[in-house]
Amino acid sequence: MELRHLRCFLAVAEELHFARAVERLQIEQSRLSRTIKELEEDLGEQFFVRTSRRTLLTRPGKLFLGHVPRIFTALQQAQRYGQWFS
Repeated sequence: MELRHLRCFLAVAEELHFARAVERLQIEQSRLSRTIKELEEDLGEQFFVRTSRRTLLTRPGKLFLGHVPRIFTALQQAQRYGQWFS
């Protein structure tokens, strides 16, 4: 799992729409779809139910969404901590 996987997951989870997530991230639709698929395969869970009309979070997706913002917060805190010693 890489940070790009988490960024893409968060954008789709917050937008609940792949096209809006593509605009937000400024990447290609195929790249976003591939990144989400990689994340789901790496973790062995399906995070989204995709239909032609909408995107929904699955139960594992909702649980994962509860952790992702904290991961980014922890990374930001670690970066600030590292700056104290620079």
